[in-house]
Amino acid sequence: MDRFEFLKNIKIGRPTIPQIIFWGVTVALAVAVYILLGNFVQCWTFTELPGIPPAQCGVTTSGDNFEVNADGTQQTAELPAAPEAAVPVDVLPPTWDGASRINILFIGLDSRDLEANQGPPRTDTMLLFTVDPVSKTAGMLSIPRDMWVNIPGFGYSRINTAYPSGEGAKLPGGGPALAMKTVSQFLGVPVHYYVQVDFNVFIRMVDELINIGGCIHVEPSEKMILDPIGPGMDKVVFTPGGDRPLCQGWKVLAYARNRHTSGGDTDRARRQQEVVLALADIIFDTNNFPQFISNAPRLYNELSYGIKTDMAFDDAVKLAMLGREVSLESIRTGVIDPQQGMAIFDNTVLNGEAASILKPVMDKIRVLRDEIFTSTGPTSPVAVPIGYTDVNLFAQAMQQEEARVRIMDGTFTPGLDQRAGAVFQSYGMTVTEVAPSPEVYSQTVIVVYGPKLYTIKWMQAAFGISDRQIRFSPDPNQNVDIEIRLGSDIAGSIP
Repeated sequence: MDRFEFLKNIKIGRPTIPQIIFWGVTVALAVAVYILLGNFVQCWTFTELPGIPPAQCGVTTSGDNFEVNADGTQQTAELPAAPEAAVPVDVLPPTWDGASRINILFIGLDSRDLEANQGPPRTDTMLLFTVDPVSKTAGMLSIPRDMWVNIPGFGYSRINTAYPSGEGAKLPGGGPALAMKTVSQFLGVPVHYYVQVDFNVFIRMVDELINIGGCIHVEPSEKMILDPIGPGMDKVVFTPGGDRPLCQGWKVLAYARNRHTSGGDTDRARRQQEVVLALADIIFDTNNFPQFISNAPRLYNELSYGIKTDMAFDDAVKLAMLGREVSLESIRTGVIDPQQGMAIFDNTVLNGEAASILKPVMDKIRVLRDEIFTSTGPTSPVAVPIGYTDVNLFAQAMQQEEARVRIMDGTFTPGLDQRAGAVFQSYGMTVTEVAPSPEVYSQTVIVVYGPKLYTIKWMQAAFGISDRQIRFSPDPNQNVDIEIRLGSDIAGSIP
């Protein structure tokens, strides 16, 4: 008999009523036991168990990163703060205090590299600007793109390869940071910020300035052809001989970029500086400056896509306000010119090919640097740069600043104001008044009425005055520029 015949012969009877009752009670008890044990284990608090008690347990359980309330909702008040996207410290630009000399590298990229789209472009223009708020002087120095320099981390090469090296290696700060570091090491001056402007944005900005103040005027020394970037405009022949107006942004850019003259890149560098001074003449004109400042936020919002810089907009406006106080006639300009012996043409091999380079003559370059980056020429010390804390450097700058200082005794110590005045004067401070303070100070307070900030920096370096102890209260009607209200914190430091 096979198994199918066996199964056919089995008779399955209908369940009886006692059987139904038995199985029904068994299932009910199993469900009850499951629920009871489940709740008991879920709400167990005598020992640690993994997991979170459900809301019906009526307890609040702490976790590593959150808490659950009695109603089952998650407490978020004590959640750890989300980590902020931190920028590497060495990439963050220094904060400009409005008083220290500031150096800004203007970077223009090679349009041929951009058109070819063959990786990060080289720099076509490097122009280093400097402004000293104390002496109200400024300057700019053009660096030839073929200058043979040491690029940190990459060895010797043309200076115009610093930018693509930083971009290609994805260094912190990219190409601009490496270009700034290279220029700083080459010239021996700090570079605090950079500005990189797209060609189209430059044209738009110049058109805006021309609409405000009219055409810019230049004096070409040779016949040249102004070649526009992009289609839609014809070339223009520019002839020498006196004043020539440029009334369109693309013509201004073409004039500044042209290098097909007898002096090559050196001529072009001088034309770029000529354009910069002509644009500054429009911006800082008394009739144009208010309109320029009022339009600045709009222009920045519209054109920021083509402007790369690590300078804050507020600092840029502050710099523009300062630039208004700098006489255009006092701006020093310079070009590292091989015709003047500042560099020597030479040949080398780059990427397996012969290449012409410029080897710097550093002694002559340093003289040119000092003429531009100091207040009184090559024999003058460079104004104290951002980040320096040397008390002696600040003392020298304080002497040149000649800020009028009022000393007030906030400790009611007999003769403290007189003694402090004598000590401060011995370091070069110009103390014009001493007087008792109307109130007591546990910490020294410095009130700034006028733009004389090197005296403050000397106080900070010499006595550890913090930023929160300094109060800016511009008041041209005051008889002094700075008021020092002595507190008990430095009273013991006064002999």
